[in-house]
Amino acid sequence: MMNESELFPEQNLKKVYAYYESTYPDLLKIGETTRELEIREKELESSVVKPKTEIVKGMKWSNYAIREDGTIFSDKDLRDELANHFGCERNDGEWMKCNLDQVKAAYQNLKHRNHFSKVHTVDFPMRPEQKRAVEQTLEYYKKIEETEPGATPHFLWNAKMRFGKTFTAYQLAKKMGAKKVLVLTFKPAVESAWSTDLQQHVDFDEYQFYSSKMDRDISSFDLTKPIVCFGSFQDYLGKTESGGIKAKNEWVHSIVWDLVIIDEYHFGAWNDNAKSLLKSSDQDAKDAIKEQNEVLEEEGYDIDMGYRFDKDSLPIEGKHFLYLSGTPFRAITDGEFLEEQIFNWTYQDEQEAKHGWSSEPGHTEANNPYAELPMMVIMTYQMPNDLGRYIDQYDMNEFDLNEFFKAEGVGSKAKFKHENAVQKWLDILRGKIPIFNSLMPESEEPPLPYGDARLLNLTRNSMWFLSSVSSCDAMENMLRREVNRFFHDYAIINCSGNKAGIGLDALEPVKEHLKIDRPDTKSIILTCGKLTTGVTIKPLGGVFMLRNCSSPETYFQTAFRAQSPWTLTDETNHEKVIFKKTCYIFDFAPNRALKEIVSYANKLSLDSRSSAVDKVKKFINFLPILQFEGSGMHPMDASEILDFVDHGTTATLLAKRWNSATLVHVDNDTLNRVLKNPKAMEAIMKIEGFRALGDNVFQTIINRSKTIKKLKSKEKLTKEEKKQLTKEEKELRSLRLEVQRKLMQFQTRIPIFMYLTDEREEALIDVIKGQESRLFQRVTGLTQADFELLLSLGVFDEQKMNLAVLQFRRYEETSLSYLGINKHSKETRIGAWSTTVDSRYVKNVKGA
Repeated sequence: MMNESELFPEQNLKKVYAYYESTYPDLLKIGETTRELEIREKELESSVVKPKTEIVKGMKWSNYAIREDGTIFSDKDLRDELANHFGCERNDGEWMKCNLDQVKAAYQNLKHRNHFSKVHTVDFPMRPEQKRAVEQTLEYYKKIEETEPGATPHFLWNAKMRFGKTFTAYQLAKKMGAKKVLVLTFKPAVESAWSTDLQQHVDFDEYQFYSSKMDRDISSFDLTKPIVCFGSFQDYLGKTESGGIKAKNEWVHSIVWDLVIIDEYHFGAWNDNAKSLLKSSDQDAKDAIKEQNEVLEEEGYDIDMGYRFDKDSLPIEGKHFLYLSGTPFRAITDGEFLEEQIFNWTYQDEQEAKHGWSSEPGHTEANNPYAELPMMVIMTYQMPNDLGRYIDQYDMNEFDLNEFFKAEGVGSKAKFKHENAVQKWLDILRGKIPIFNSLMPESEEPPLPYGDARLLNLTRNSMWFLSSVSSCDAMENMLRREVNRFFHDYAIINCSGNKAGIGLDALEPVKEHLKIDRPDTKSIILTCGKLTTGVTIKPLGGVFMLRNCSSPETYFQTAFRAQSPWTLTDETNHEKVIFKKTCYIFDFAPNRALKEIVSYANKLSLDSRSSAVDKVKKFINFLPILQFEGSGMHPMDASEILDFVDHGTTATLLAKRWNSATLVHVDNDTLNRVLKNPKAMEAIMKIEGFRALGDNVFQTIINRSKTIKKLKSKEKLTKEEKKQLTKEEKELRSLRLEVQRKLMQFQTRIPIFMYLTDEREEALIDVIKGQESRLFQRVTGLTQADFELLLSLGVFDEQKMNLAVLQFRRYEETSLSYLGINKHSKETRIGAWSTTVDSRYVKNVKGA
């Protein structure tokens, strides 16, 4: 498991500053720091011996030492600019005779290179895995040419986002000596990536780039020299009304291409048999296809073209075919490519290479080509049960995000169907209200996206992935409300629907705000499909999954948007500064999230010798998954993830549920009811540890609550009253927490009792009333009548007890079936705490 510094790394980025001291009224100290400005200011203040007359001093100005192109400059550069272009005199060391306006003007010159010009030549080598991809592909092409003369070889690169597919594909073309290269894509918006990589890198100087969007005609190019022709399936394979090839594209079909590259192949592979799947009884497949098509249509894909795509009957003639995809799940699952036809490069491969680089001879961290690729962390949150009840939907871990964030209307009139629930969710994100239990110790409270200082800093720019344009519009409207002033510091960029434009047009407002030279920007990008594939947004630090994702393609294509490297180059020492070391995925439907993770880890692994546990273990070794489920946040291991997917929980979390504060109530109303009932107080004192608290503990809590309420009702408190209020609140919290803990310790004995009894068809309370009453008293210390009384007074939550018992039954049954034991196969009813349910229902119970 990664340590905390890796999960929540600090961001140390250089700032330049101007510091003033009244001792030197005409001078400013021009310096730099990577520490917090307040810390540096205190250091500067303490370095000066104070004379008899107090010195006026302090920071006058500061800003990030970053140019528009992402390079870093130094305080020396700023002093040089002041001296050379503003005539400012240098004084002792870092002190300059200048004013603040001159400093700001000099800064702008440096930032925009007003006095500098430098030609940038892109010249970087292939990484080891890129070399392997080229070599493996060439080897396969050669094998087919030698063993099957006349056959056309097809090869797939199953390479995750950030592999560098365009650059590496061009290297393959160059190694092959391919003169005529055709790139076909389902997404025309990726054209800029294909043209930039070809036209900027020195390795491809001899190649020409052509696109049908250009003003030039193809006939104006020198076809005796290498050329890359880029086009979309919609254009080059589109038909006239009579069903023929468009006249302007006949030349594309007349050429025998040396290499045909099919980009974003998962789209064509997915829809290749989508129509037949939509008619099948496989509901999961139907949901996944529907979701995939919704996202792709929002992105501007031609869905009909996807359905008609057939790689085995393309009307394009090529000598070699290369297919590129980061999520080719269906192509691999359906056996479309043999193992020897696939090059694999997954997230775990990348992170293993990153962490293992320096162990190789001649390798150092300074020349680690993977260092800039951020580690991903998935944070899953089990949402409070009452959020489900807000919307009359309570399906335990199967939290229906599409229903929860369902909205009606468009634009300024869009509104969430369950506004109160969504508002409460926003408050939870900020830590404004507790996610579960108000008495949870601070050390156990989960890090929340907008409530934890570390996450606030690391995820200033995030993408929120919703299910519809209406949901995006409704979220924008809600975030702009006065009650959500916290979010007014964030630029809300709604890139859903027609208003945002298609393809790269939707990226423009994002690029305008999220400039690489402005690491202090804060934004929330709202999308229901746009910008979730094939785009790079460097400052993006987190993705919020706010829709049901039925396919791992959709889930991980979107999730990996956060993994875009964000680096800056320090021109002083020519070192690369990595500004984003970790990125985050926030998910609020744990069961669905973990299913996608298991699916991703297994589907993309061709190692048939490894078990599901081994595959998941390898995957999460560099992708930590933190799970919050009511009693704190903890990292999950592979076995727990598979348990959760199978049962809706894990053995560890199941045990924790019985030690959960959600099963007990210690509010004043409940304590008052117990106080007024002598038998209830007598029962409470039987619980281990309560005698030590004293028989007046409940009364003390209630009295302190009244004192606090009285103090808070005053308009203005004296200093002594403020001290008293702080003391009373602290002691009240401590007392209430102690009572809660004693009750939680007691309830953990109930699953022990269930282990010792074999009765499953009756409600557990009826089992206790019958022949097992003595056993219950021996295990818990209370009689059945004692416990039932406390239950009736609300000390224990009966509904949650029912769910917890059913969850225990389901987990117990599955665990035994793994061992080949099925002791209760004929049961039609299963007992919860105070009721029984149909056994078929228990199979679907996902959590309590």
